[in-house]
Amino acid sequence: MKKMIPALFMLFFANACKNKKNIPDVSNIPITVSIERFEKAFFSLDTNNIVPGLYKLNRQFPYFTNDFITNILGAEPLSDTSKIAFIAARQFLSSYWPARDSIEQKFEKLGWLEKELQQSFRLVKYYFPKYQLPPKVVTFIGPFDAPGVAITQYTLAIGLQLYAGKNFSFYTSMQGQEMYPTYISRRFEPSYITVNCMRAISEDLFADKSGNKPLIEQMIEKGKYCYLMNQFLPEADDSLITGFTQKQTEWCKKNEGLIWNYFLQSNNELYTIDPDIIKNYIGDSPNTTGMPDASPGNIGQWVGWQIVKTYAEKNPSVTPLQLMTMGAKKIFEETKYKPG
Repeated sequence: MKKMIPALFMLFFANACKNKKNIPDVSNIPITVSIERFEKAFFSLDTNNIVPGLYKLNRQFPYFTNDFITNILGAEPLSDTSKIAFIAARQFLSSYWPARDSIEQKFEKLGWLEKELQQSFRLVKYYFPKYQLPPKVVTFIGPFDAPGVAITQYTLAIGLQLYAGKNFSFYTSMQGQEMYPTYISRRFEPSYITVNCMRAISEDLFADKSGNKPLIEQMIEKGKYCYLMNQFLPEADDSLITGFTQKQTEWCKKNEGLIWNYFLQSNNELYTIDPDIIKNYIGDSPNTTGMPDASPGNIGQWVGWQIVKTYAEKNPSVTPLQLMTMGAKKIFEETKYKPG
């Protein structure tokens, strides 16, 4: 009996922490994720028999092969009258074989990813039951300038070439750094896959139409996406959702009041529509110009998230759907955000 008390206490404590986060029970929502490995089938093609091989691949993956050929490799669709698709596929197979070998070793098993996506998909369905989730989840290895996540007509497609780990040889090479400086490539870790999938689904649910709005409204719109991703990933660390380092996240939390005062004292920059000024606060960069070096880039996104969180806390009856469709100006005016 004495040995059971600590165990029962830990169970109670764990449930209390979970309930404190208001995580809904979605275990009964019937969703199962089974990832299909397109890259394994593609890289098993014989370059000397590329034509029949690609047609066979298309029969195996009719919902993704032409998307891969056209949107990832940038060639024409498979056709009896055009050789471009076959040439592009053969060239890519030959040039990316060494990278493929290293990446596939890192992702030999993806059961962990299936579990993460399944839980997040259930939460998507819980909050947005009418949303049609992609019927297939497919992994691929594409050129390094291809997206890490894409939603096609039939799939949620995950480009493993952008999740090989921050120290992967291409990312640290001169060519890799020209494409993806360290402040970007440090996020090319497997832990970002589910986060980026949920960002893609969030943007699919609610298109960002804030492009011509004042800075403060764009900050709040970006913050809405962080808020929504947090609903789909309630256990994820804030740094994963924002893309900040842990130190940058801690700096923001410690200096929230000072950050907001900076905006209030910056000559009405909150209401600017100047694209260069806006980019400084909601663009991807090592840090924010005008703030200490410890600050992250895209700090406006984080401030917007804090405003949205404050509004949600003050209005617990507002659903994610209502909040996401609410005007940023209304959220800002009603929140009266004033961090300590």
